[in-house]
Parts: sequence; C-alpha cells; structure tokens
Amino acid sequence: MAFLNTLNIVGSGLTAQQLRLDIVSENVTNSSTTRTENGGGTYRRKLVVFQANTGDESFRAAMQRAAVGLPVRTGSEMVGGVRVTAVVEDPSDFKLVYDPTHPDADEEGYVSLPNVDMVKEMTDAMAATQAYSANVTMLNAIKNVIAQGLEIGK
Repeated sequence: MAFLNTLNIVGSGLTAQQLRLDIVSENVTNSSTTRTENGGGTYRRKLVVFQANTGDESFRAAMQRAAVGLPVRTGSEMVGGVRVTAVVEDPSDFKLVYDPTHPDADEEGYVSLPNVDMVKEMTDAMAATQAYSANVTMLNAIKNVIAQGLEIGK
C-alpha cells in the first residue's frame, strides 16, 4: 500500500520539524545562560542537521519504468522523507559584554554571553512552523484521498 509510505514521509517531516522547534526553544531559553549544568561554560547555540531519505528511484525514473511497461517499484525500498542526522553546536563566537559585577566575568570584567541571536531563532521558528504546517496540510490531503477511495466501494 503506497499511501502508507506517503504517511511515513509526512510523519518524518512532522517529527523533524518538531525537533527543530524544540531546539529553537532550547536556544531561546538559554539565551542568557553563562554557566551550563555540566560546568562547560557559556551555553552554545544548537542547530539541527537534516538529511533526505530518498527512495530507491526518483519520480522521473518511476515514470520512465511505467512508460515502457515495467512494474513500478513499491514497498519498503521506496520510503523517503527526512531524518535528523545530528544536533550540532554553532561554532560562532560568544558575545562579550563588559560587566565586572557579574559572577562569571573574567579578570578584565567581560562576560561571555551565548551566541544566540533572537532574530535567527525567530526566523528558524517561523520556517519550522511553516514546514510543519505544510506537512499537516499534506497529511489532511492524504486523509481526504483515502476517505474518497473508501467511498468508491459503496
């Protein structure tokens, strides 16, 4: 049943974008954290790395196979979608702020603040929300197609 593969693809997109939103939320929450729990110093912004899970053949290849009368491949080898390969730390520099009264200030009075930029985080959050919304729209379209397919048999 090929439509189940489509549901898996949409589900992988929903899961990946939800993790992306979780990481953005973590970044915003820690935007002023100068001391991490494990003693590692200032919090470093995190980023999500996605990778496409491509099926065994492209849409074009499947159409070419069908055009010459060969069977179109279906089943588990055709599952696509997206997956999160890693959550990495942003290597950009910390922001230095002069505040000699801060408990984490260095000898010169500077405090290293996280490399979290609220504009970048809000942009990432909006992009993830739009991608999540697109996946929900696709899920609803699939549900409608399945429901109409079931109505044919009546």
